[in-house]
Amino acid sequence: MDQAVRADRWATVPRLLGEHRYLVLGTADADGNPWATPVFFAADGVQRIVWVSAPGSRHSRNIAVRPTVSITLFDTRVPVGQAEAVYLEATAEVISQGDYGTAIALINAKLPDDRQLAPEDLGPGGPLEVYQATVSRHFVLVRGGDTRFDNVTDARLEVSPPAAS
Repeated sequence: MDQAVRADRWATVPRLLGEHRYLVLGTADADGNPWATPVFFAADGVQRIVWVSAPGSRHSRNIAVRPTVSITLFDTRVPVGQAEAVYLEATAEVISQGDYGTAIALINAKLPDDRQLAPEDLGPGGPLEVYQATVSRHFVLVRGGDTRFDNVTDARLEVSPPAAS
């Protein structure tokens, strides 16, 4: 496949990570039962996603026993035939309190002033924990009928950051 096409498709990843506020987080419990939930998030580049969640929520409990997660970002408002999506494979975990700084700054930058997170909201004494997902693989949607690809139906294409020159 042409490297220019892959580079063009890669550009979707940082753009959608920057444009969107919510993602769909896919987790599974110890028995493999799946669960998907919307999560407000912030991206720290293209390899790290951060969010806050209650440790007792189903997805948080799932991460505690099975940290492998899937993530999907897409805009539900676009007309049929114009969809774009990013799919990520990642490993999620609770961030230690000593590492909250960057994560909270990224999340607060996307929140209105009256919804900013404070230290008392987080950690062992607060109702929320800070989570991160370290991304291992990136995929983008290739719409069915895209003339650059031989696909009749929608497909996923694995993409990587372009090599530094």
